[in-house]
Amino acid sequence: MNEITHGSPYLELLKNRVSLYKVPFSERGSRLMIFRKDDQLRIRLAERWFKLDNQLSGYRTRTPIVDEWVLTDAAGAALPLTTTTYPHCIEITNSNGLYRLVFVDQETLLLTLPPGRHGLRFHASMVDSIQSDRRGGVLRLTGSVIRRAIVYTTDARLVVHQTRRENGGCTVELQFDCAGEARLLLNITPRLGFNRYLPDAAATIDAAVQRWHAWFAAAPPVAEQFHRQYYFAWLAMRIGLISSRFYTTREAMTPSKIHYVGVWQWDAFFHALAYRHVERRLAQDQIRIVLDHQREDGMIPDAIHDEGVVTHLTFPVDADVTKPPLLAWAAWKLYETDGDREFLEEIYEPVVRWNRWWFDHNDTDGDGLPEYQHPFSSGLDDSPLWDDGMPVTSPDLLTYLVLQEETLARIANVIGLNEEAELWNRRADRLAQRLIDRLWDAEAGLFWAQHRGRRVNVVTPFNLFPLLTGRMPADIVQRLLTHLTDPAQFWTNYPAPTVSRSDPKYDPLTMWRGPSWVNINYLLKEGLQRIGQQEIAAELRRRTLEMMLEGDDLYEYYHPETRAAPPKAAPLYGWSSALFIEMAIEETNALHSTQPLSSDR
Repeated sequence: MNEITHGSPYLELLKNRVSLYKVPFSERGSRLMIFRKDDQLRIRLAERWFKLDNQLSGYRTRTPIVDEWVLTDAAGAALPLTTTTYPHCIEITNSNGLYRLVFVDQETLLLTLPPGRHGLRFHASMVDSIQSDRRGGVLRLTGSVIRRAIVYTTDARLVVHQTRRENGGCTVELQFDCAGEARLLLNITPRLGFNRYLPDAAATIDAAVQRWHAWFAAAPPVAEQFHRQYYFAWLAMRIGLISSRFYTTREAMTPSKIHYVGVWQWDAFFHALAYRHVERRLAQDQIRIVLDHQREDGMIPDAIHDEGVVTHLTFPVDADVTKPPLLAWAAWKLYETDGDREFLEEIYEPVVRWNRWWFDHNDTDGDGLPEYQHPFSSGLDDSPLWDDGMPVTSPDLLTYLVLQEETLARIANVIGLNEEAELWNRRADRLAQRLIDRLWDAEAGLFWAQHRGRRVNVVTPFNLFPLLTGRMPADIVQRLLTHLTDPAQFWTNYPAPTVSRSDPKYDPLTMWRGPSWVNINYLLKEGLQRIGQQEIAAELRRRTLEMMLEGDDLYEYYHPETRAAPPKAAPLYGWSSALFIEMAIEETNALHSTQPLSSDR
């Protein structure tokens, strides 16, 4: 039995998958992310702090709160180090011996210290108060904008303890004389209170093993060919969670703890699909958190951060901003898994208000078809669909609204509102027909987006999205399938590019202008299954899994011909992880449809 993993097959499988370069060491709910740079460790915070630097994504380049953390010899010289990582622990070795770094709680790290004379040094940023004592020290930032405490505590005998103000912070230098294995506790907190209680090291590591093992063991088993990336996806789904704080009213998943700190609306719905397999309340809370901030007029924010919500932006146009109406669709998927009728009761009226908002506030030309007023409301931020300007009547938005009204009918039936269910079904049918009447081009065999009555001349998979409604006539379905399965357009090695390969605006390296996105493939797969195109759906699922299987991470988007991650694709990506989980489970069920799959729990 491996002492550090206590024989857990999941922890062994994920050995060194936490690279400490692109993938940080972190824990469920924690805002702390531990990275490595050369022979130094550094701690970054998953916090937005717009009021600190007035930049929406300033956290991506902000100075780590703890930097230049080095382990030193008896003379204070920094030593090279070797790291071995597991989901629950980092093992660090150098000429002094073995160190282990583990989370005690969301805000506290424990470092075990080997016997002998040695030390460490680190720089803490944004410190204006320093208080040292016999066991360590308390470094504080007490300003009016941000408050913070960085507290270090040890049971080793301190033979050197120096603090010096420099570079807008404080450098701490310690030398220990450890008769046996000792401990150092590091607590980083915005709270008034802080933690200086040194726990038993072995018990702390054991507790970390047990909580991580239980997390992986709760996941449905999948075919062995998916294990390596499947359990990495579950690692991403755990460390991507951030604790509730201020406007972040629930424990919620970030799209990327490194690149997108906050809760984005449609990301949250895809995240919920994975969580439904392990924790019902956690899955539901990914939906509740956006409803917590629903406006009086029914609108749901684009994003939620600790400091507030995003409901309006002045760039690239000045307009309210939200995300596609997929809430009811996601809630119904949760219900199909857990049968929780009360959750449907809880969300029904908020979703009705949300649906009404789209029709009451987004139909500027009065044709009965809501439009996107802001590019970001589509989720497809830089798609060429918006190059001609806003607003845009887009087939994908109308598809989502048909699905939403259809799902409201299902929910209404479950909660006993039969007359309302009939109304929602009629509305869905009418909207689907209006979509055909206004946007279908029989000559091209496509649904075109329109800007102020003129068609937007770019071919994307969103021109095909009415397939998802299951309400299209057979001739339209066949024309759309012809486009989808054409290798010159969308049926690439790793479909489906977000702009057709044959379109002049196709760029496989730029966000929504060509790369394949996992969530779009998942939605297309769902639509194909719905209309009975099981073979095409299965092939799309297989190629999407293959696209993600071999990499060292799970990325925001992929090159549709090579499956490489483009340079700007965010790593450790939430919905890619969640939907890899969904499709691996589904593919496993397909592979083992004639015999039960034995669990390796």
